[in-house]
Amino acid sequence: MDEVSARTRHTSTLGEDSDDTAHEAYSFACMKCGYGWEQTYDIEHRTGPDGEPIVTYYSDGRRVPSPLTQPTCVNCDGHLLRIMRSGRVAAAESAQSGG
Repeated sequence: MDEVSARTRHTSTLGEDSDDTAHEAYSFACMKCGYGWEQTYDIEHRTGPDGEPIVTYYSDGRRVPSPLTQPTCVNCDGHLLRIMRSGRVAAAESAQSGG
């Protein structure tokens, strides 16, 4: 597990030999256009028929690619993003508004 996933895991019921769902949230900042947002994911961990792990990401009920492989800016479609633990964008917006 990478450092971002370890820091942002909210709940996990992952077992070695079971099919489970983890819930993770990330903050994103686009280095191209400056847009920032937060997104949560339901990550299903299953074992395939060949015994290999299968990891499937969902956001808002839709299957999506892993945000860690090639993230895409929802504003400009850029691929140069900073991925941070959840809450970072909200904290920056709060500080900017004086709240």
